[in-house]
Amino acid sequence: MSALPASGREWHLVARPHGWPKAEDFALREAEVTAPAEGRVLVRNLHFSVDPYMRGRMNDVKSYTPPFKLDHPMDGGAVGEVVASAAEGFEVGDHVLHGLGWREYASVPAQHAVKVDASLAPLSAYLGVLGMTGLTAYAGLFEVASFKEGDAVFVSGAAGAVGSQVGQMARIKGASRVIGSAGSDEKVKLLVEKYGFDAAFNYKNGPVGQQLKDAAPDGIDVYFDNVGGDHLEAAISSFNVGGRATICGMIAQYNNTEATPGPRNLALVIGKRLRLTGMLVNDHKHLQQQFTEDVSGWIASGELKYDETVVEGIEHGYDAFAGMLRGENTGKMIVSLG
Repeated sequence: MSALPASGREWHLVARPHGWPKAEDFALREAEVTAPAEGRVLVRNLHFSVDPYMRGRMNDVKSYTPPFKLDHPMDGGAVGEVVASAAEGFEVGDHVLHGLGWREYASVPAQHAVKVDASLAPLSAYLGVLGMTGLTAYAGLFEVASFKEGDAVFVSGAAGAVGSQVGQMARIKGASRVIGSAGSDEKVKLLVEKYGFDAAFNYKNGPVGQQLKDAAPDGIDVYFDNVGGDHLEAAISSFNVGGRATICGMIAQYNNTEATPGPRNLALVIGKRLRLTGMLVNDHKHLQQQFTEDVSGWIASGELKYDETVVEGIEHGYDAFAGMLRGENTGKMIVSLG
């Protein structure tokens, strides 16, 4: 075993953000690096993920996942190289996916590390298209929304990591029409020209409800919601009878300090017999093998494309997170530690 570094840097949450997270709510601190205890591996992180759900974990509220502790390292998806192992089945040099991101070195319990193959896909892909992000898209479309061939599908936040996959998966599986919304004209162009959406619009260019009606004159059957707010209201208006919505995220209101009003047209749920279902990806682990087979095949054939926005250097962890909340990323936002 080569000599381990004495210390590594890690991001701590030092104050609970009120509204938009500020740089002073976070601190990059040095932490001691020690040899792994029995049953653990020491991983030098190569890439870690910043995701919308992390904003919720910065609040001290009871939720589906515990809040980040103040003055402790934050966590999240990461992929890295084993530099020391005290666990059977893991060798120095193995690449692993695990949940202790936001730091340079992580001591990971072996049962929480999954070996990944750098020859099948770039390591960063295991944080996105082949990771939790991709599984969220896959499970949310096929299992939660019960997608079937011929459905018209609307995706909000469609140029993000999850949304861009949802639209392409729907297209591959025979959607009659795929519509996306995004926050810039560049992203709208990307949705149509690269990801093969039939139509897309910039939600900043006019009322979402009207733009959706123009893009989907025959209505929609499935809505994949990453945004909430006016997008959910627009989808309810445009739904055909028997429409299904997967409520995956509501990034539009994550930083609000006031309560957000719900859709004003919820009464339509009755006459249209709509189904609005919340989803958490951890409920769909049983799909993992099928998902990996399907998606790696679609990537190999060129049917499914993906983008990553890579920010270099752990010192830019906060910048990457704040940029993702502002929608500055195309596809998956990743911090690369080089």
